[in-house]
Amino acid sequence: MAENKGQSRTARRQQQKKSKKPRKSNNPTWKKVLKIFLFIILAMLVIGIGVGAYWIATAPDIDEEKLTVPFSSTLLDKNGEQFAELSAEERRTQVKYEDLPDVLIDAVTATEDARFFDHAGVDPRRVGGAVLANFTDGFGSQGASTITQQVVERAFLTPDKKISIKVQEMWLALKLEREYTKEEIMEMYLNSIFYGSQAYGVANAAETYFGKTDLNDLTLPEAAILAGLPQRPSAYNPFENPELTEERMNTVLTLMVRHGKITEEEAEEARQVEVTSLLSESKPDPTPYEAFIQQVRKEVEAKVEDANIDTDGLRIHTTIDPDAQEHVESLLANDGNSINYPEDTQGAIVVLDTQSGAIEAIGGRVDTGDVSGFNYATQGKMQIGSVAKPLLAYGPAIEYDQMSTYHQINDDGPFEVAGSTPIQNYGQYHGWVSARYAVQMSLNVPAAKTIESVGYENAQNFAENLGQTFENNLDVRDVIGGTGNSSNPMKMAGAYRAFGNEGIYNEPYAVTKVEFPDGRTVDLTPEAEPVMEDSTAYMVTDMMRSVVEDGTGSSVQIPGLDIAGKTGTTTLDGAEGSPDAWFVGYTTDYTIAAWTGGQRVEEDGGVSRVALTDTSLSREMFRQTMAHISEGNDTANFEKPDSVVEVKVEKGSNPPALASDYTPSEQTLTELFVKGTEPKSVSEKFDQLDAVSGLNATYNEDSNSIDVTWDYESDDDVSFDVRASVDGGDMQDLSSTEDTSMEISEVEAGTEYVIEVTASKGNLTSEPARTSLTVPGEDEEEVDELPSVSGLSAQYVGDGVIDVSWSYDGPSASFEVIVNGQTQTVQSQGLEVTGASPGEYTIEVTPVSNEDSEITGPPQSTSATVPDESGGNGEGNGSGEDGNGDEEGNNDEGNEDEGNPDQGEGNREDEDGEPGNEDPGDQN
Repeated sequence: MAENKGQSRTARRQQQKKSKKPRKSNNPTWKKVLKIFLFIILAMLVIGIGVGAYWIATAPDIDEEKLTVPFSSTLLDKNGEQFAELSAEERRTQVKYEDLPDVLIDAVTATEDARFFDHAGVDPRRVGGAVLANFTDGFGSQGASTITQQVVERAFLTPDKKISIKVQEMWLALKLEREYTKEEIMEMYLNSIFYGSQAYGVANAAETYFGKTDLNDLTLPEAAILAGLPQRPSAYNPFENPELTEERMNTVLTLMVRHGKITEEEAEEARQVEVTSLLSESKPDPTPYEAFIQQVRKEVEAKVEDANIDTDGLRIHTTIDPDAQEHVESLLANDGNSINYPEDTQGAIVVLDTQSGAIEAIGGRVDTGDVSGFNYATQGKMQIGSVAKPLLAYGPAIEYDQMSTYHQINDDGPFEVAGSTPIQNYGQYHGWVSARYAVQMSLNVPAAKTIESVGYENAQNFAENLGQTFENNLDVRDVIGGTGNSSNPMKMAGAYRAFGNEGIYNEPYAVTKVEFPDGRTVDLTPEAEPVMEDSTAYMVTDMMRSVVEDGTGSSVQIPGLDIAGKTGTTTLDGAEGSPDAWFVGYTTDYTIAAWTGGQRVEEDGGVSRVALTDTSLSREMFRQTMAHISEGNDTANFEKPDSVVEVKVEKGSNPPALASDYTPSEQTLTELFVKGTEPKSVSEKFDQLDAVSGLNATYNEDSNSIDVTWDYESDDDVSFDVRASVDGGDMQDLSSTEDTSMEISEVEAGTEYVIEVTASKGNLTSEPARTSLTVPGEDEEEVDELPSVSGLSAQYVGDGVIDVSWSYDGPSASFEVIVNGQTQTVQSQGLEVTGASPGEYTIEVTPVSNEDSEITGPPQSTSATVPDESGGNGEGNGSGEDGNGDEEGNNDEGNEDEGNPDQGEGNREDEDGEPGNEDPGDQN
């Protein structure tokens, strides 16, 4: 110890540190973690109990009235007015438990709640299975609701998949079981369920589907069908979808075997029964607007989770136009008031708002009196014929290849398809045609060549962006709508609507908003998006305008409406005729798809396709509907976007060339091009040279020939084609020369020659100039003087123009015209004096022999007054042989193509009636 005392304080501390050993903890780490975990669990349990207690405390009270009467849903039209209430309480039949047969109770409990008679309202085994599934697949992926829970959820709660709702549901189920017997709860359940086809409650459903008013008459397959319907009453409706009903029935039978309710032999015997053989022969009368309400139901079920429009008391805002809906229902009533549909004819029609895609009306089927409620407008799967062409050929070609409406396609014969029959037109083949004409006349071969050119992948992508679906890969025959791929009027209206809406698309919709009784609102209006360029939309629209104006759809024309659309028909394998006929069209306000189909109901209830008696009915359905809903509207025309240019091209040019000033109007087409792709070069095919002037023919007696001379002022290196006719015969080619004169030798005495000279250079020519001369006869006395002109008149016709005309009956002559001292020689019997200023004009006309210019006739003169700007028309007074009577100066006859005295020979029509050119016009 002494030694220790001698150590320094620092040294002693260091020694103490070295001598200390680490001590083991009395609280291992895992125990600390366990304590923390238990604390958290305890805290969560306390919190959970508190929250659960709050949810239970805020749960609604049990209201006995609500246990048997479900909430009715209200449907509002596009103006916010109520048009339907889905409750049908007046059709409900209450049933007591003692009236329920064991086979029905067994089917229901095996399907919905196998331990219904054993649990206290909540089934712990089902809850455990649901919890496990929710942990693995997410909350709400699997429910655990017993029949009791379904009763309270339907009566008192919303269909939300929230923990709070589930807790309240379980609490209310336990509470309900304490206040009511199992038998009473089963009554509540079966009396409140919606079974489809306007049937509420199991008794009403049994009567609706099977015609049975006593439930004890139900057979095993019938009970299985009723037990399976509540899960999806519209989808499993046996009137509309017997195949799906059969699948659901078989599922219920399997569950009944599993839970010991029936034997496998009994189930197998029930499976052999045809569902359709069980159904009542009479279907309930359809509710007003039934086809539209079917679409509402479909959208709410698909877009609002666990909502039931028949029992949840929803307030549903829709897009229906009651006037349009009533019209289409009347149109399909087949009562002789509008369209008479032949036997074995079905039909459907859809009306959309072109701008928004909102569904305004649905006509689901022609009323044929059968029990089926099948909605062809929304549920149908039809071949679409040629209405596929804009979707699969011309739309994609413009979108991806910037094809113009003038694009040339060789319609030169059948289109060969490897391993199959060729694609043919319904009529003749036309050689090179424009894309516009191919659409207008619905030619098959150009469409096949176009889809092959643009590519099947592009074509499918374009159509899918417009809501179309394809069960099979695209085939060239899809472009004429002749494969296993199909569509229906709803999808086709949705697709075509995008063409009329500048390329903007969204799925057609019937519901804009759903309001729940608790105030919660769900907006269902879809978002729109561009799926093509506005240039594509407009150019396809413009081509389909031609279908209506001059093509296969001309019968749908409505005065004052700018309509675009397309026809389509299909073919029957191995038979003549068309089983489908379509017209899909639109204005800037509405889009309508109308379909008719040949459908024959066989004795065994099956349906077979037959040829339509009348393929024009779909067009008439469209026309009547569009006229009705557009009446009184100021419907705008389609507007060309800046991305499209309109160009006048010369017909037949390939590649396209601009029409020239000389292209005839009948050879000029107005076509559309994506901006930047329009043609720049101008066609020279119809360009013209200047005509020759001063054409004169004189008889040379010494050589017995006619000397022909003319002038040509242009410096162009041109030649001249000279032709002549004798005594009114056909024109004969005489010579082609570069000179401005020629001699016609060995002419016959007493014969009249009409001589024509045309300037030419390469492919260019001029208008022909003509003159005439009569060769003197051998014994003909020499003429010393010509007769004077007769009927000389001059009238001021306005705009500084004096119209001068006369008649002449004598030997071949030209005419010397003197106007206030200015002289001009013309071949025609009239001219125009242009640029006349106010004042008095004296006109003198003297005939001059074409054979001898020294021989003339007596001059005749007249005068005309040109008024000042505030004055009236001038007056002419004749002074020729035929009299001096005054004539009024505003004579509208004979004023076309007349010459100007300052410009050489006049261009008035000559004796052979060659008119001047008209300005080229548009031709579509």
